[in-house]
Amino acid sequence: MRRRFPAIASLAGMQRPRTTFGVELRRRRLAAGLSLSDLAALVHYSRSHLSRVETSGKPPSLSLARRCDTELGADGALTRLVERPTAGPPKSTEVSPVDRWWMGLSANGGGTLIVTHPGEPWEGGEALVANWALSAQAATDASADRVLAGFEEMFRQIRSVGQTVPPVTLLPLVIAHAHALRVLASTAGSAQRGPVLLLAARFGEYAGWMHQEAGDDRAAAWWTDWAVGLAREVGDRDMTPYALVRRALIALYQGDSATTVALAQQAQAADCSARVRGLAALREAQGRAISADYDGCMFALERAAALLEPSNGQEQVLGSWTVPDQVALASGWCLYDLGRPVESAEILSRQLAAIPAHAVRARARYGARLALAHAGGNDVEQACTVAAGVLDAMPMVQSATVRADVRDLSRMLGRWRANPTVRDLLPRFAAALALPAPAATRTG
Repeated sequence: MRRRFPAIASLAGMQRPRTTFGVELRRRRLAAGLSLSDLAALVHYSRSHLSRVETSGKPPSLSLARRCDTELGADGALTRLVERPTAGPPKSTEVSPVDRWWMGLSANGGGTLIVTHPGEPWEGGEALVANWALSAQAATDASADRVLAGFEEMFRQIRSVGQTVPPVTLLPLVIAHAHALRVLASTAGSAQRGPVLLLAARFGEYAGWMHQEAGDDRAAAWWTDWAVGLAREVGDRDMTPYALVRRALIALYQGDSATTVALAQQAQAADCSARVRGLAALREAQGRAISADYDGCMFALERAAALLEPSNGQEQVLGSWTVPDQVALASGWCLYDLGRPVESAEILSRQLAAIPAHAVRARARYGARLALAHAGGNDVEQACTVAAGVLDAMPMVQSATVRADVRDLSRMLGRWRANPTVRDLLPRFAAALALPAPAATRTG
């Protein structure tokens, strides 16, 4: 019986070795009756290069394979033998919904984004580090005009969105736009630099307002000062006195009547537009109201009425543009502080109805004041009805200034705990007042 050798028997199941590019090139070259020199002349490569490719001493390029395919009539057979690297699926970066993002922005347009996993310091263990830089290239006036118009439209949209979202949600977007405009100003032509910087200042002033709404008065003051610095650089005469009006608002919510009035009067004495002086007069009236100065408050309201015109829903450069008649609303606001809640409620009720439904933040602010006025006039049921709408808006706007009135309203209505409507609302007051406060700001 003939012995069967396993090694030989197994050859039947083996696959033939894959033909290499070099072997196939040599076979086809010889079949075509060409020497290495002949082929080298046809494909414009050196003889030595082709020799190394045929002996697998050098990998072929796709360009060489395609030239050889053409000259040897291989119909793509040689190209298909070239080993091509495969990228494969992108490596997973294990993006986590709780990753932390750290962004640094430089005045020259450069920046860095660092993404870290939870619990890791930003100095190490980064999931992502991205850097960018801006080349110094002056923009034409035409392109600067288009860019400026685009940012102006974004500013309008951001202010509109700011009526319905928490300030901390909007702040990164506002700050990024302010920075982008500051950078763009460095590349804009002389004719456009001023308008670009002034719009950056408006973004900065709005960032200050959003910080105040988030309960961070120090950050609000910092951004207000930053906006003033830009406005002064371009010779604007409104931003500096308007910043005094904004600082007076901070003092008002801190219950500081003297500082509120002093800052508002300083703004009114400035060489600025009638609108800014009118807004300052309104702030003075509010400051006088919290110190029970009825006559001084009324005189300030009269000055404001002479300087301001109802906005009729038109956008204003500075100040609110969602409130049609700021003088009337301020009058109702002040009458409550002056101990005249019934008169206050009558005015605020009419004016609140005129504020558009999409202006959720403004409606919450004046709605809270209206509810206080109703409660102060012992109209508990109406106070609860208005308060319910304010509490509905609180998770959306998360306003520190509104929360101040909601806190007072909760205490006031607590005197009627036996009232079923009040009793039903008290847990909602507790939830609204438990909304997280912002982290403290550190300045240096």
